[in-house]
Amino acid sequence: MQMLLDIQDLKTVFTTSRGEIRAVDGVSLSLRAGETMGVVGESGCGKTMLALSVMNLIPANGRIADGRILFDGADLLSLPEQKMREKRGRDIAMIFQEPMTSLNPVLRIGQQIEEVIRLHLHLSPREARQASNRMLAEVGIPSPERRARDYPHQLSGGMRQRVMIAMAMSCRPRLLLADEPTTALDVTTQAQILNLISYLQAKNNMAVMLITHDLGVVAQMTQKVAVMYAGKVVELAPADKLFARPAHPYTIGLIESRPAGCDASDENGGYLKTIPGTVPSLYNLPPGCRFADRCARVQDVCRRQEPSLNEVEKEHFAACYFPLNMIH
Repeated sequence: MQMLLDIQDLKTVFTTSRGEIRAVDGVSLSLRAGETMGVVGESGCGKTMLALSVMNLIPANGRIADGRILFDGADLLSLPEQKMREKRGRDIAMIFQEPMTSLNPVLRIGQQIEEVIRLHLHLSPREARQASNRMLAEVGIPSPERRARDYPHQLSGGMRQRVMIAMAMSCRPRLLLADEPTTALDVTTQAQILNLISYLQAKNNMAVMLITHDLGVVAQMTQKVAVMYAGKVVELAPADKLFARPAHPYTIGLIESRPAGCDASDENGGYLKTIPGTVPSLYNLPPGCRFADRCARVQDVCRRQEPSLNEVEKEHFAACYFPLNMIH
């Protein structure tokens, strides 16, 4: 089956007063229709910038310096802005992390969804209003005709996130980029939002790139996982293999840092395990492996030369000279 999304050696850089930073540095990922990929890592690792690069919504001081982003075989980076605008919302949609900053506070939510529908589907105002109300009902908002007249501040956080999903799904996109879609929501609402995304994905055979720091969500929702660290993918694997046999020391640290399994009788006395050290500054990256200063298994070669992403078992890749899979 042909890949729907194929990102090849993508490099997104930013020019700042302190110099150039590589927010996304040589990332290659692929996604088929109907498939869900989790992209995980600490804040600032490049997850969100990867999604914004796919949407071609890079902030003004940034640019895509190299690489290709193929969507259904066509390179998005070579499209004129008008064509890319047509793709955005119609074929590729994004749910942003904080709906209150993504929704227009002075427009009713129905108007905002109708605007997207009219722009991409060229419906009449009446048809767009009907389609908007149907979409609000589909994402579980009660009394959609009445709620469509509300402003964003009149809705709860969970309701606002449902509105964002309704807006993203209103044109039945083939690819959904979901950037931390459950941040700041309570556990029950989180589960409802994730179930809603899964339902809409199955209904539309949509590919989903799920950006999150929550490994529990990744285990529940995804078929494959990309682990990012300091702008690079350090591990890429099917979800079941990644959780059963993590290969990169950073991935192992992330999994061991989860609250699940904390026990007062273990060596940490019930406290969360942590990964020692800090993420290197993107202004001053080390010459070798970017995780070297935090790694318990670091060797001289790790500090001299950056490891490439190599296959450690079938369909399982890690950027490490001494991956766990090769030691045991």
